[in-house]
Amino acid sequence: MFTGIIQATGKITSIKDQGGDIRLGIHTGKLDLSDVTLGDSIAVNGVCLTAVELPGDGFVADVSRETLSLTSLGNLTGGSPVNLEKALTLATRLGGHLVSGHVDGLGKVISRQEDVRSVQFVIEAPAELAKYVAHKGSITVDGTSLTVNGVDGARFALNIVPHTLQETIMANYQAGCQVNLEVDLIARYLERLLLGDKAAEPGAQSLTMETLAKAGFLG
Repeated sequence: MFTGIIQATGKITSIKDQGGDIRLGIHTGKLDLSDVTLGDSIAVNGVCLTAVELPGDGFVADVSRETLSLTSLGNLTGGSPVNLEKALTLATRLGGHLVSGHVDGLGKVISRQEDVRSVQFVIEAPAELAKYVAHKGSITVDGTSLTVNGVDGARFALNIVPHTLQETIMANYQAGCQVNLEVDLIARYLERLLLGDKAAEPGAQSLTMETLAKAGFLG
């Protein structure tokens, strides 16, 4: 688990094709690795990866074909900047929100607009994730815990302050770029709970108007 508070930005130092999947070498910059051991989890642009080598100035991680197909990690090249966060501990401040490091889908930056010292972004989520994005709710973009400032269909707006721009890769975002999205865990569990006994039935994937009516949410 993670908090969505980026601890450092790093860069890709190597990409090795392993016959379908890849092995990434990542320089971790100012990220403190003194308490990291082989097998520990580190989120890279919001994707939970396992450290399989620790060369001293970073770590090496394997990325499966499945992960490559569902995230933006396949778009990385040598030198690409990445957001980094170590897995949380019981002593970690939960400054953002609970983040699993399991990306739900790829979003696309629709627009970028300067607003004095801040930047306003509009991002479009996949249609199937739109129902989980709420005004003033939480969403994770490339591993960064953010507050949704507005919602219009599958598109949502973010206002990014200077500190976040400085400490993450968001300063590099331009219209058209892909970003990893993870929706709020609470929204997913709430949907599943509202299915009630139907959750045990084959094919029970999402809420229907009938389910909501039976639960008393519709008059």
